[in-house]
Amino acid sequence: MTDTLAHPAAAALSVVPPLGLGTFRLKGDVVQQSVRTALELGYRAIDTAQIYENEADVGSAIAASGVPRQDLFLTTKIWVAHLGADALIPSLQQSLEHLRTDHVDLTLIHWPSRDVPLQDSLRALQRARELGLTRHIGVSNFNTALLQQAIDTVGADQIATHQIELSPYLQNRAVVDFARQHGIHTTSYMTLGYGKLLGEPVLAEIATAHSASHAQVALAWAMQHGIAVIPSSTQRAHLQSNLASRTLRLSADDMARIDALERGDRQVSPEGLAPVWD
Repeated sequence: MTDTLAHPAAAALSVVPPLGLGTFRLKGDVVQQSVRTALELGYRAIDTAQIYENEADVGSAIAASGVPRQDLFLTTKIWVAHLGADALIPSLQQSLEHLRTDHVDLTLIHWPSRDVPLQDSLRALQRARELGLTRHIGVSNFNTALLQQAIDTVGADQIATHQIELSPYLQNRAVVDFARQHGIHTTSYMTLGYGKLLGEPVLAEIATAHSASHAQVALAWAMQHGIAVIPSSTQRAHLQSNLASRTLRLSADDMARIDALERGDRQVSPEGLAPVWD
């Protein structure tokens, strides 16, 4: 990565926990079991979204866990159909009902809208925060031009994180550098390259040297760059292993070898939603 990204000390301070549980593509009993197991193991950050159609199941699992609400960091994302000035707050209130809580800790614009001015959505998010519906606000799947628009609208200090696809195979250097230069934290999804990285020889060598797994190495790499991660799993052993990546410390040589794996291998770019990537 670039010099800026190579120094974790330069990372933006963030309210976002370094590791949480992602729930993309998990529904019904599957997501309930994943969340219950994760909370039992010690996870305290959960990431969901309106379009995942699992907020009610996530809320049910949290309620059944017995973990106090104040100990959790709960994130949801507003879908593009609800980004209008009059629609965003009612949709967030419905999300809160599903999640069985009176607030979330972080609310993100899930994808940029081509129909609703970004300023309208961000100001509605600010209003939601003023109403106590969310503690923090942020964005997801933006390019640098959209991040600049967001900064111009609300100020960089108001954007708690920018959530993007990021892995050793897709390091999104331009947008991560831009965000960091403005003090905006980054959260990574698809950090394991949708499973592709589990067969990467470089990760295998580093994992062997540290008595770790491929996934632990990839997650530790991102966290050492100051980037939060939200891997998902339905298996207890994998959930426990991912959680343990928080204590894995990679050497400067390890980090450089992983940095060199960049290949622009993007997994998520839905037509009609994705911006022009940097």
